[in-house]
Amino acid sequence: MFRFRTLFRTAALALAALWLVACATGPRVTTEADPEADFSRYRSFAFYEPLAIETRGYTTLLSARLKDEARRQMESRGYVYDEAAPDLRVNINAFVEEKTDVVSVPTTGYATYYSYRARAFVTVPVWHERAQVMQYTEGTVNVDLVDARAKQLVWEGVAVGSAAGPTPAERRERAVLSIAKIFEAFPHRAGGAPATPATTP
Repeated sequence: MFRFRTLFRTAALALAALWLVACATGPRVTTEADPEADFSRYRSFAFYEPLAIETRGYTTLLSARLKDEARRQMESRGYVYDEAAPDLRVNINAFVEEKTDVVSVPTTGYATYYSYRARAFVTVPVWHERAQVMQYTEGTVNVDLVDARAKQLVWEGVAVGSAAGPTPAERRERAVLSIAKIFEAFPHRAGGAPATPATTP
């Protein structure tokens, strides 16, 4: 009985851990577009200066990598970088927060009572659920495309996923991957042609 209980508990914990890992593999991407926007008019782009992510007014290692990837994605779709008079301005923001998930893990125990019919003590299994608390770091990356002349948001992509990583470089690369995933959901090319996504690095 004890061996069965131990194996069951181990399996339940493993399943809970796998569930959390599955939730953290790759960002969840959502997008929203202005239904009135005419994307066939857009052929060039530039970045906001400073970007929303550059809250202290200067470029960081993270903002530089995100900016490089966004430029690569835009140029792969035929948009030309034009700092002087762009059709679109690209803005990028990112932040992280600590999150907590509570997972119910089924487990079992045993209760013993005296049976007057059996004239002996009887042990029976008792099933219940135990809460397992998991803490993790979640990151959010936003990409805004703004009509430079009208100064109006025409498309937004948001990626939410795990921001965990043993080194700052690995955490930056997770954020860069989020930029690539966001642009996979961007359905346009310069001049309004269907998009051909850049290859994810």
